[in-house]
Amino acid sequence: MNKNIILCGVGGQGTVLASKLIAAAAMKKNLPVMSAETIGMAQRGGSVFSHIRIGEGLYSPMIAEGTADVILGFEPGEAVRMLPYLKKGGQVIVSSRGIMPVTATLSGASYKSSDMIAYLQEKVARLLVVDTEKACRELGSPKVLNILLLGAAIHSGALGLSAEEIKEVIKERIPEKFHEMNFRALEYTYQDI
Repeated sequence: MNKNIILCGVGGQGTVLASKLIAAAAMKKNLPVMSAETIGMAQRGGSVFSHIRIGEGLYSPMIAEGTADVILGFEPGEAVRMLPYLKKGGQVIVSSRGIMPVTATLSGASYKSSDMIAYLQEKVARLLVVDTEKACRELGSPKVLNILLLGAAIHSGALGLSAEEIKEVIKERIPEKFHEMNFRALEYTYQDI
């Protein structure tokens, strides 16, 4: 199994944690993994993205344009920004909830997540839009956005990992008091896929 996966969002959405869970689950399967992240802007609500490469014959953690199998977009505008990395026939799994970028806030420009989703619908044949606002409300916490999208990616078959494999690494890396909520989030999207 060789997979090139990009996770993208803004600071505070759990993008880096989700990438670490994917990498840890792949390593537990004895698969070679390389990853790279940008986390400097996370504190300011800026762009955050991770490149994860799983499989044999890897020499760099960075994914070349046009070679990503999957883009997991925690924010629609960030998914649009990463679209040049998606390979032909690749899959995008994206949250429907937009967060106005810092640049738009500072410039006074308008930003609508619906415009970003419409653009993705036009450009991506394999697109899964997850209503994360509704899901987080039903699950009782906005902090499960990352696990919701991870669950959607798993249930769609995009990652080549199982929910059980991710649950194992959640148990190892997330405090026990949050396990049940994260497990529910992981399974939440299963009914919609």
